[in-house]
Amino acid sequence: MYNEAGKYPVEVCFSPLSWHLYEKDNAVIIVTDIFRASTSMVAAFDNKVKSLIPVAEISESIDYKEKGYIVSGEREGKTLDCAEFGNSPFNFMEPRLSGKTVVMNTTNGTQALKMVGQGKNLVGIGAFTNRDAICNWAMQQKKPIIIFCAGWKNRFSMEDTIFAGAAVDYIIENGKDEFHTTCDSAIASADIWKEAKKNLRNYIDKAAHRHRLKRMGLDDIIDYSTQMNISQCIPVLRDHEIIDVKNNTLISLH
Repeated sequence: MYNEAGKYPVEVCFSPLSWHLYEKDNAVIIVTDIFRASTSMVAAFDNKVKSLIPVAEISESIDYKEKGYIVSGEREGKTLDCAEFGNSPFNFMEPRLSGKTVVMNTTNGTQALKMVGQGKNLVGIGAFTNRDAICNWAMQQKKPIIIFCAGWKNRFSMEDTIFAGAAVDYIIENGKDEFHTTCDSAIASADIWKEAKKNLRNYIDKAAHRHRLKRMGLDDIIDYSTQMNISQCIPVLRDHEIIDVKNNTLISLH
């Protein structure tokens, strides 16, 4: 996996607390929060949601609610009082949401998104469900790539790291020798992925957040969230909104 050849580096940031060590202003950032924000975002666009507005503060959700927006949101799995529903992927599959803009507030994922949309960075959303699509889009941009794990309250997250490894593995394998990595966290996550992919659903049962969800009765999303490449959606951050772009569309977001 270690490779010094290739024009563009691939790195993995394990936690928002480490972002300042990786931060660039002209890179592609793939943000992942497998349980549940990034998987839910992909599901939303599969359901033809028009756009998502990620917010970090509860006060922002309240303001949007007062303006008439549909609001989803949770803290530690509990639906916010101002929200119509939480952040399960299944919430975003409701037919009534098709064509609508939804404001989204999560414990980890939307917080991470607020950190990375600076400078000339292009920001995409990655999940197991759209791994190939988001990685192909990232490679098309011809820039350094950083996979940003939203983690759990700034801590290392097993499921996000496994996805990061899956992304690194795919990019290095399919990047036509344009991408390389000498990043220890990228190499380590790829090594974990190579073990986990033998039986991803069973391996993910080791993840602490999987057990947090079980205690809260929210683990119905595990099987769905560990499916590989069931979506071609490419959610990207444009200004303050997340939209879906097609696989072969190259766009400038700033």
